[in-house]
Amino acid sequence: MIYILHLLDKPQAGDMRQRIRPEHKAYIAGAAARIAFAGPLVADDGQTMVGSLLAIEFESREAAQAWLAGEPFYRAGLYASATVHAFVNLWPQKVGFAPAA
Repeated sequence: MIYILHLLDKPQAGDMRQRIRPEHKAYIAGAAARIAFAGPLVADDGQTMVGSLLAIEFESREAAQAWLAGEPFYRAGLYASATVHAFVNLWPQKVGFAPAA
C-alpha cells in the first residue's frame, strides 16, 4: 500500500534543511523503486521549502514509520510535525508529473 508522509518543518529550519539535504536525498534514493511521488512542500513564493510530501509503497504502516525513523531530516529534528496516512489513488494523473518512461 502507498503511505503518504506529510512532514512540516520547524520555523526557521532552512539552514538545517540545506545542510542535511544531501544525506536526505541519498536516503530517499534507496526507496526509489517504491516512490509514487516525493518532493518539498514550499511557501507561496514557490521557493522556500517548508516541509516534505512523500508517497511511498510500504508493506505496512509500521514499515512506513520505521523507514521515517531512519530518515535524516527526521533524525535531525527538522520536522515540527510528521504524519503517516495510508493512501489509495482513485484519480488518473493528468498534470504535474512527466509521463512514465
